[in-house]
Amino acid sequence: MENKPYLTLADVKRIAAAAEAEALAQEWPVTIAIVDDGGHLLWLQRLDGAAPVSSHIAPAKARTAALGRRESRVYEEMINQGRASFLSAPALEGMLEGGVPILVGGQCLGAVGVSGVKSSEDAQVAKAGIAALG
Repeated sequence: MENKPYLTLADVKRIAAAAEAEALAQEWPVTIAIVDDGGHLLWLQRLDGAAPVSSHIAPAKARTAALGRRESRVYEEMINQGRASFLSAPALEGMLEGGVPILVGGQCLGAVGVSGVKSSEDAQVAKAGIAALG
């Protein structure tokens, strides 16, 4: 039987704290979502001033990145380049930049999704959180 790494609660808290620190340093009101490798929500944090809809968008971006094992922006780019059929992909709702998978040793442990500012800035916050894992 094979073994696989997974996110512990301590890992999730470390990611969330680093993502929050990045968002606060930039003065970006965002929502931060962290999911496991199956897209199940482990953490949701809406910073002061973040739009209510961001609490729906951030988990969707995270779920898309975890299930697809790639950044959610990849789907956005494919759709923008004319592959509109991806809009019908099952279980993928957050096909916007800002969802980043957590990859360790070639394995996807989950993902971070951020929503609230420009998509590239959302991705910056997600990547800062993931970087806290070392």
